[in-house]
Amino acid sequence: MSQDVAGRPVTEAPSSPLHGRPRVGPARTTGLGLAALTALVVGSMIGSGIFALPSQMAGSAAPGPLLIGWLVTGVGMLMLAFVFQTLAQRKPEVDGGVYGYARAGFGNYIGFSAAWGYWVSAWVGNVAYLVLLFSTLGYFFPTFEGGATVSAIVGASVLLWVIHALVLRGVRSAALTNVVVTVAKVVPILTFVAIAAVGFTSGVFTADVWGGSTAIDGASLGSTLDQVRNMMLVTVWVFIGIEGAAVYSRRAGNRKDVGRATVLGFAGVLALLLLVNLLSYGLMAQAEIAGLDDPSMAGLLENQVGSWGAGFISIGLVVSLLGALLAWVLLCVEILRLPALEHVMPKALARENAHGAPATALWLTNGCVQLLLLWTLVNESTYTNLVYLATSLILLPYLWSAGYQVLLAARGETYADGTGRTRDLLVGLVGLVYAGWLVYAGGWEYLLIAALFYLVGTAFYVWARRESRLTVFTAAERVVVGVVALASVAAVGLLATGNLSVL
Repeated sequence: MSQDVAGRPVTEAPSSPLHGRPRVGPARTTGLGLAALTALVVGSMIGSGIFALPSQMAGSAAPGPLLIGWLVTGVGMLMLAFVFQTLAQRKPEVDGGVYGYARAGFGNYIGFSAAWGYWVSAWVGNVAYLVLLFSTLGYFFPTFEGGATVSAIVGASVLLWVIHALVLRGVRSAALTNVVVTVAKVVPILTFVAIAAVGFTSGVFTADVWGGSTAIDGASLGSTLDQVRNMMLVTVWVFIGIEGAAVYSRRAGNRKDVGRATVLGFAGVLALLLLVNLLSYGLMAQAEIAGLDDPSMAGLLENQVGSWGAGFISIGLVVSLLGALLAWVLLCVEILRLPALEHVMPKALARENAHGAPATALWLTNGCVQLLLLWTLVNESTYTNLVYLATSLILLPYLWSAGYQVLLAARGETYADGTGRTRDLLVGLVGLVYAGWLVYAGGWEYLLIAALFYLVGTAFYVWARRESRLTVFTAAERVVVGVVALASVAAVGLLATGNLSVL
């Protein structure tokens, strides 16, 4: 126990954020319902990925390895969905999703790192969305072509601050707007699926099932294992957001709806992803699909029905990206607000305005988005570079969540009668192995860059602990920080010599 500047004792909040939590905003009498929570999950997952999925997958894997990869991804992500559902039910007092679970299971600094990595991943992903959004608008307005021109960056900046103003008016009103946008953006995807089902040709799909003779830009696809590994980061990108309802657990009207929304959202999005991806292989040769410009779904539909198809999908992608931007801005500010309430991030990030929106967290988030937008203008970073960086930063938060379920089941915590303990242990272990596989599939380059981001963020953690007069690091946490620092030094050295570059 330590003391604050007024001499009053300061005790650290336990894992349950309901214990001694300061009231920093206006009281709420209603919460988000099942529809709003499910829309947050679907809206977070359906952004840009599904519209670019055909070409990205065609450049990585033939139909055979693709099916194996989707099987691995489907089982792995389903286990993670079950993890979030189970934890929401067994630990309803733990708020904040990936952050809350990491903190409850592995301590304050690991909890902080989960929140920080998730937050950085989210706003880097928003930059990717903005770049692709204006690249898509280039179909109608050539001045935006490529998404990284001066006019495109100016347009993206204006849009960013319009969304900023919307969220400042309150998280609940923004979440309800997201429900409408989510419904609107699913329509063009369903239209594509219907047309693709009619145009599907089995002979095209089975022409080279295992990729033995297919070459992309003159290079072979590699072994079956190589193809499965190469498609992994793409599949993670399209599923990021599965934890959206868990992040919003404190704002849910009914805690049981958190788990339901996670599984419902996952099932719906998985079905759409499989249909879009597999049907596309029966419309054009794989090498031709891989050569399509993004959004490749537009090129495929244009091949089937003519030029109106490309325009229709482009409009759908614009709506989808707008919805994803809104959903992810909401998640960004929420993942900062909760740690700030629990002395893990600076208190200022929990400050809410009169509408209940975490204003300071919102300004910090969108300020970072603005800076990276300007960076893309100078360095011509591509959408794919941004996607891979955002994906790599969210892998460890997923791993900590699965690890927490394994920890609970192994200890028997919340399993007084033993019901479901073995099942939950197996689900957690499969989710943990899958998350570990994803870290491996991402490659060491992105791990080093992630470590650099974590080290920079550690300054916020130290700030938060000192302003609350609490112990900064435990002995075990010092070891973790040391490992992060060593990896960061290696990253800086490789960046300086030109041997490491992700943007």
